[in-house]
Amino acid sequence: MIELPIVEYLRGQPVTGRKIYIIEDEQDISELMRFNLSLEGFAVETFSTGEAGLKAIEENAPDLLILDIMLPGMSGLEICRQLKEGQNTKKIPTIIVSARGEEADVVRGLEIGADDYVTKPFSPKVLHARVEAVLRRGQEARKAAEVVQIGGLTINAGRVEVLVDGEKVSLTQSEFRILHFLAQRPGWVYTRSQIVEAIRGENYSVTDRTIDFQMVGLRKKLGSVGHLIETVRGVGYRFRDSEPNL
Repeated sequence: MIELPIVEYLRGQPVTGRKIYIIEDEQDISELMRFNLSLEGFAVETFSTGEAGLKAIEENAPDLLILDIMLPGMSGLEICRQLKEGQNTKKIPTIIVSARGEEADVVRGLEIGADDYVTKPFSPKVLHARVEAVLRRGQEARKAAEVVQIGGLTINAGRVEVLVDGEKVSLTQSEFRILHFLAQRPGWVYTRSQIVEAIRGENYSVTDRTIDFQMVGLRKKLGSVGHLIETVRGVGYRFRDSEPNL
């Protein structure tokens, strides 16, 4: 086991600002992961049960979660499933660490939403490399989603800005969220209820019936590129994945 004074010393060292939670009931393994990841500059917190880890995540989400499968009470797979189904937690990068290394176990972990699966025993260098790779993929995905461009339409999520043929278009908060939500996955069809759930904020409400009304206004404001939002009769809406051939 890592000596406590060393761990306490590491806690006082400068960190990168990236926070990792570890849910692992085997103390030796938990301390070893914390020790090595702390050396790499991460701020690390450990939890021995899923319930304690979930409570901490609800209060202050980490940049990445390392999760064991075999835990007392709630299993790691159930924890991962709950997080990936939660609107506010589904994007938390998650790495499963487990002694169960059969192909079926790995596939199951990845299918429920884990970003990576590391089989015990593993070296600290391998774990660190996996952590960095998962964080890097998440950062690249966020950057790719920040700016969407098709034809004459440009959506910049970071600036909360929409341009049509280089000219800025003034949209309401809900109109921008609807447009950005649809444009992040061109070609995907969303029901009105899915759109409402995705854009609903704390300070305003949107109902299924108002979505149609907002779509009319949104298309009008987008002018020459308004046709990029398509109505799928009997289902909902989608954002075109390309300009139509003329």
